Amino acid sequence: MTSSRPSRRTHKVSTLRGCALALAAALAATIALSACEQSAPETTGTAAKITLPPLSGRYPVGTVDLHLVDSRQDPWHPADKRELMVTVTYPAQRTGDRAPWMSPAVADAVDRLASDAPTLGLSPGTVDWGGTKRQASTGVEVDRVGGAWPVVLFSHGFGVVRELNSVRTDDLASHGYVVVSISHTYDAKVVEFPGGRMLSSDAKPDPQYLATSIDARVADTGFVLDQLSRLARGANPDTENRTLPAGLAEALDLSKVGMFGHSLGGYTAGEAMFRDPRIGAGINLDGSMGVGKLGEVVRHGVDRPFMLVGADGVHPETKREFEHSHVDDMDPSWREFWTNQHGWKRDLHFDGAAHNSFTDLQVAVPQCASLLSPETRQREVGTIHPARSVSAQQDYIAAFFDLHLKGLPSDLFDGNDPRHPDTRFIP
Repeated sequence: MTSSRPSRRTHKVSTLRGCALALAAALAATIALSACEQSAPETTGTAAKITLPPLSGRYPVGTVDLHLVDSRQDPWHPADKRELMVTVTYPAQRTGDRAPWMSPAVADAVDRLASDAPTLGLSPGTVDWGGTKRQASTGVEVDRVGGAWPVVLFSHGFGVVRELNSVRTDDLASHGYVVVSISHTYDAKVVEFPGGRMLSSDAKPDPQYLATSIDARVADTGFVLDQLSRLARGANPDTENRTLPAGLAEALDLSKVGMFGHSLGGYTAGEAMFRDPRIGAGINLDGSMGVGKLGEVVRHGVDRPFMLVGADGVHPETKREFEHSHVDDMDPSWREFWTNQHGWKRDLHFDGAAHNSFTDLQVAVPQCASLLSPETRQREVGTIHPARSVSAQQDYIAAFFDLHLKGLPSDLFDGNDPRHPDTRFIP
């Protein structure tokens, strides 16, 4: 397709694909986390435990949450100012008390959502979401031996929570990055603010809601960068003025900013790059880049590096199996972007992966295998070997930002790599 204006058929398929991917992401917290069969064993009496993988980088990592309030109106609640929660993860001088994967309130919300879903058989408490620890520590100082670190933003999928992407964000920080994971309020399934205040979402995967969401997400991204600039100048952007980790302000190299995201978050990364020149490199993890219409980044491309990362999928209506890439006609937004992208580009495919393989579900679902049907496991995280999937994601994401933000060469992008047999580049 060469025209920037999609045909009626292309427009329809693009919208369908965007909604299908958004719907899959929106259900991740309620279905993928909890799609245990009613016949699951009840004899153990103990909730399933989840263990997150070790870091692959050289640095221990620390973490802190920030509450940020913008002057703009919230698009869904115009009487309120737009407010966000972000998690900042950074190279640390030492390890300390490990941070929880989810707060008790978020874990409880996820558990309730799972048990309330009418088509699921998960009993409350089947999985101990709140008992899992991240690899990041709280209350630890920033490692400044290497000077200031490049900053990478992360945007979650539609209708899920930022906490379900901690494996990737924590691991990238261990390679020498300050990683800032954004909760997009009223798009995220639930967000917890200081004092235990919870804001939940009635997000609907229809084109109008998604169009509002993508605009809000891009504005969120610019606002977060503005607040990081304030932080780098010595201000504390946290609304409650809570104590920040020692050395955090000096650790931000905002001349080197990247962004990645999953599903609608991947589209957010591309669209934010198009609208904000501060973002120098981006990755889209299996996200369609159009809701109702093709995104600006699709129609124009960007002059900076961008990588598409795709999984296998099944058409929601025809049940046709496909691979999400720029050469498959299931997602015209990727094909159009590939044609118009004039900066460095790669299209990396994970064979046997599913849409949610690019979230922490790639780690969690296999550990709940005895509670899940084979069909559920395959629908959520595919048939790819879980450890190889996680390892490849860690390596390629770190190598991409190493190359484009730090100028460190990598042979990973020269061609298919035998170290990662489940991945291949789509020419």
